[in-house]
Amino acid sequence: MGLHIVEAAPERVVGTLPVEGNTQPYGLLHGGASAVLAETLGSVGAMLHGGPHKVAVGVDLNCTHHRGARSGLVTGVATPLHRGRSTATYEIVITDEQDRRVCTARLTCLLREVENAPASDAPTTDASTGSAPAAG
Repeated sequence: MGLHIVEAAPERVVGTLPVEGNTQPYGLLHGGASAVLAETLGSVGAMLHGGPHKVAVGVDLNCTHHRGARSGLVTGVATPLHRGRSTATYEIVITDEQDRRVCTARLTCLLREVENAPASDAPTTDASTGSAPAAG
């Protein structure tokens, strides 16, 4: 799709997407491409907010398409509306190269704890052979 993230912080995530290659049959930027850009930017912001022990899972995406784009790049800017312990909501504004709003989106992500296997379930090795101990 050609999506590039050019800035990433919990307070602001910016990315671009080329219109070419991401159009619907009428030659306009596909609404699904705008949704991909929006969800990617909002999810990155939510992951950065959540930190290394959380994973962001999108639970709601709403996109309003204001105008079509036929060429060039569109730019999305995601900014937080809410950043809590268990959810994060970002507004994503997508504009064309003339700074005209193409799409406004809102993404809410659930922030889930990263599930690590308990140390007792981790495979062990026999120090003398370097292999797993025989079951017995």
